[in-house]
Amino acid sequence: MSEDNTSMDVHPNSHRPDGKVSVTFVSRDGERLKVTGLVGDSLLKVVVDQKLDIDGFGACEGTLACSTCHLILEDSVYKQLDIISDEEMDLLDLAFGLTDTSRLGCQVCLSKELNGMTVRVPDGVNDIRQLDDQGSSS
Repeated sequence: MSEDNTSMDVHPNSHRPDGKVSVTFVSRDGERLKVTGLVGDSLLKVVVDQKLDIDGFGACEGTLACSTCHLILEDSVYKQLDIISDEEMDLLDLAFGLTDTSRLGCQVCLSKELNGMTVRVPDGVNDIRQLDDQGSSS
């Protein structure tokens, strides 16, 4: 096996090489961040576990109560995912920069078929916590 297992591309908790999935996040400033998650991990978990610095990401910690983990997927990846739930669709309606291939990172779980996927972080985030802070200061 002649895989390149540099430390940047190896999930620290991985015990099975076949259980790893490579994901590239394109940040708001265009930086490409290549990381690895485990099959079954949500994209939100990958961001948290890899300590990616994405401002405001995952405010509700994956409880499907906000849209701060909104990501934009490639069309081919989007088509491989399960049908979106009504709850997720309702929250995506509140997301900044919604597209036809938008999903919440807490609802997208890695599979071997998604290995090598690229996801884009939208240019902004609608975070109800920030709106509450602005409203309470007036």
